[in-house]
Amino acid sequence: MSTPKARRTVVTGIGVVAPNGTSTEAFWKRTQEGMSVLDKVTREGCEDLPLHIAGEVRGFDPVALIEERYLVQTDRFTHFAMAAADMALDDARLGRADYEDRPFGVGVVTAAGSGGGEFGQRELQRLWGQGSTYVGPYQSIAWFYAASTGQISIRGGFKGPCAVVASDEAGGLDALAHADRSVRRGTDAVVVGAAEAPLAPYSVVCQLGYRDLSAAEDPTRAYRPFTSDACGFVPAEGGAMFVVEEEEAARERGARVRAEIAGHAATFTTAAHWEESREGLAHAIEGALREAGCAPDEVDVVFADALGSPAADRAEALALA
Repeated sequence: MSTPKARRTVVTGIGVVAPNGTSTEAFWKRTQEGMSVLDKVTREGCEDLPLHIAGEVRGFDPVALIEERYLVQTDRFTHFAMAAADMALDDARLGRADYEDRPFGVGVVTAAGSGGGEFGQRELQRLWGQGSTYVGPYQSIAWFYAASTGQISIRGGFKGPCAVVASDEAGGLDALAHADRSVRRGTDAVVVGAAEAPLAPYSVVCQLGYRDLSAAEDPTRAYRPFTSDACGFVPAEGGAMFVVEEEEAARERGARVRAEIAGHAATFTTAAHWEESREGLAHAIEGALREAGCAPDEVDVVFADALGSPAADRAEALALA
């Protein structure tokens, strides 16, 4: 749907729950310091599995951040999403008073690839060990990858356009693009981001079929992208949420504008043929630059999601070049 005047989407709030920090400030400080947070997997039930190293969020207390009635209905990945969403809303200074008269103007978009494995495993164990009467009613929704969008919208009273993106490692970026298009079409604001909690035993077993999963036992050697020691990717848990708004509305209410979403493009090539990925990645880069109206020499920084395998890293490096 076109609009009479071009609308610009800006980021006004950021919230992060990650292995290297359970706040945006802590996360960014440790990122700047280059601190590695990969370590031995300590999650109960994973002791004998061939995944030895992961990025665990430690010291995260959902009870201190989220109301109990939501905690009992949700999995760990949704706890991350709800906590990060609260941080993002606080950072944007967007409270109920700002939208209570227009709840349909605020939407929610989240991305997830694995869903609620920890919650689902617990309920399945009860089913097979104790019987169906011991399975709680929330099993039907807590495992679902759409749970975070639903719970954030219910908890916040957001009744605008809501969506879920399932596109694996690119999900967070694609969710931002979806939110951007919602704002351009008339939505006032969108709470958007991604969260994952893939370290429950059930979730880990589901990942063991990935040939690029790192089996290294040394935390300092498990994930070495763009080096001759690259041996695959290492899973991690956490979540990041943003508040994006229409620029004029954001400035009118005095919000701090952190960035503008200027361009996005996506392509897909099969993981089995990395030599084909170079062309697909380059095509996506060109599309994003074109939408943003930018030339390559106007882009200062590129953040790459490296798989950590020599063939995949080479394809990505060549595409960026």
